[in-house]
Amino acid sequence: MSTRPSTPLLDTIHTPDHLRQLDATQLRQVADELRAEMIDAVSVTGGHLGAGLGVVELTVALHHVFDTPRDRLIWDVGHQCYPHKILTGRRDRIRTLRMGGGLSGFTRRAESEYDAFGAGHSSTSISAGLGMAVARDLAGGDNHVIAVIGDGAMSAGMAYEALNNAGAMHSRLIVILNDNDMSIAPPVGAMSAYLARLVSGRTYRSLREVAKQLAAKLPKFFYDKARKTEEFGRGFWTGGTMFEELGFYYVGPIDGHNLDHLLPVLKNVRDQDIGPVLIHVVTQKGKGYGPAEASADKYHGVQKFDVITGKQAKAPSNAPAYTKVFAQALAKQAERDDKVVAITAAMPSGTGLDLFGQAYPERTFDVGIAEQHAVTFAAGLAAEGYKPFCAIYSTFLQRGYDQLVHDVALQNLPVRFALDRAGLVGADGPTHAGNYDVAYLGCIPNMVIMAPSDEAELVHAVATAVDYCAGPIAFRYPRGEGVGVEMPEVGSVLAIGKGRIVREGTQIALLSLGTRLTESLKAADELEKLGLSTTVADARFAKPIDEAMVRELAQSHSVLITIEEGSVGGFGALVAQFLSENGLLDGALKFRSMVLPDIYQEHDKPEKMYSEAGLDAAGIVAKVRAALGMPKAEQAVRA
Repeated sequence: MSTRPSTPLLDTIHTPDHLRQLDATQLRQVADELRAEMIDAVSVTGGHLGAGLGVVELTVALHHVFDTPRDRLIWDVGHQCYPHKILTGRRDRIRTLRMGGGLSGFTRRAESEYDAFGAGHSSTSISAGLGMAVARDLAGGDNHVIAVIGDGAMSAGMAYEALNNAGAMHSRLIVILNDNDMSIAPPVGAMSAYLARLVSGRTYRSLREVAKQLAAKLPKFFYDKARKTEEFGRGFWTGGTMFEELGFYYVGPIDGHNLDHLLPVLKNVRDQDIGPVLIHVVTQKGKGYGPAEASADKYHGVQKFDVITGKQAKAPSNAPAYTKVFAQALAKQAERDDKVVAITAAMPSGTGLDLFGQAYPERTFDVGIAEQHAVTFAAGLAAEGYKPFCAIYSTFLQRGYDQLVHDVALQNLPVRFALDRAGLVGADGPTHAGNYDVAYLGCIPNMVIMAPSDEAELVHAVATAVDYCAGPIAFRYPRGEGVGVEMPEVGSVLAIGKGRIVREGTQIALLSLGTRLTESLKAADELEKLGLSTTVADARFAKPIDEAMVRELAQSHSVLITIEEGSVGGFGALVAQFLSENGLLDGALKFRSMVLPDIYQEHDKPEKMYSEAGLDAAGIVAKVRAALGMPKAEQAVRA
């Protein structure tokens, strides 16, 4: 006689309140079902897989022990948060992850009350958590604040700044170090779990306080010796001396996949006023899914994939990816010039420098999630005559802006900035969009800014950057594949600040910066059908602009439109400044600037996002018609 399978426990959990009603013995089943649900969901949507798989048990334990959302739970490096989203009322939408109109791939305050703080970049959780803890104290509250930091985020200086501040303030803050690369932790097991329970328990804490009170009666010399002896003894058996020195009470390391270890420690910490405490949890990235466990990068970010085989789907394309083009071009330049070196801030595969590193490991430097350090490190290399390429996502270079201004540009050092993910990035959404680099670089003296229009132009940009030694230079390029142009074997050095005319016309001038050139050419075809003879120019450089070319376009056309994949205040603003200062806007010229909208655009397919932004061919045609005062349905008369 067969028995009917019981209802999956995950089906009974719609909010963490339901999870807290379960017995601790049932949580192992919840974790197993949660892991299976996450694997299945990400196989449909794509996204960040490995980090989330590593925190399944930790997520279950945290929501079971703490009273979320009243207790604030902050996930650092937000791609750890998929299991959290499933348990906090979003399971029915988890298969819309990173899709247009669907769930964000990161924590987002506007999405759920359970997302206490938004995260797309890393290493912010302890600072934000301390702010929340102090706000609680000022308001006379008694809730807990828990910051979960890991997946490399502890390599950033901001995390240590926050730890130092929190340790000095003595506010009640719980930091969980999710150590998922075994870079910090000694071996974990039954003994370390026992010690963690012991030192986090009330008995040990009470005895420790009694001992401290007795020792305080002793002369200062003996008091200091006693205190150091206790800290040394605890540090010897459990580790964590560095965190103790920063003012945190250290507990761990413990096995982050063993609920029998996690639950008692979390309850002990919850039930006592320890002050700032750090719980060291060791997890395995990709845990519970064979292909992810076996992967070198633990399936950090994946396309849609087959759950059985782990094979990821790849969209067919005849064009190479910009990231790969950059890496290959840089490797060819390094073959010719032994001064070329490459720097990445914990993104070797994301920036393509893993390929460069295979050829030149001694000239490749991964500095961790430390963009500030990366920029100044590059400045030091440049000061000694090397040619450093600092390969950083456009959005991440924002974190090193002060160093870029003061340590690089002010000293006019020839650091080369390769800015991947320029413009809109699709599914990763506004936290990763590279919208602002032209604006924030364009205002800096000594800076040269290139924006190649296709993959062949990117090869030329790399060669130009290698050759340019007069000061800092940056070149920006988008995520995804190129347009399929014929590729040069080796790049040519471009004349600094010189653009090119791609198509000749007489009435309308479209001045494109970056990879909107293809859409500009399509728009020119449509404008020709309307009887409007159109010039298309590739600016190549946002700074310095090609003044001679811009002057000629302004004087010989009735409409001049700049087009760029960037924010207000970028290339169009620099062109407008030049036109205004030289009296080129005083006559009949109609000048317009096309930029990304002054909003944070929601994640979607890139082509749809650019369409919504008006930066496709149809949008360009509409901008021209509006400049000429043409009704939408009216056909232009050939001049």
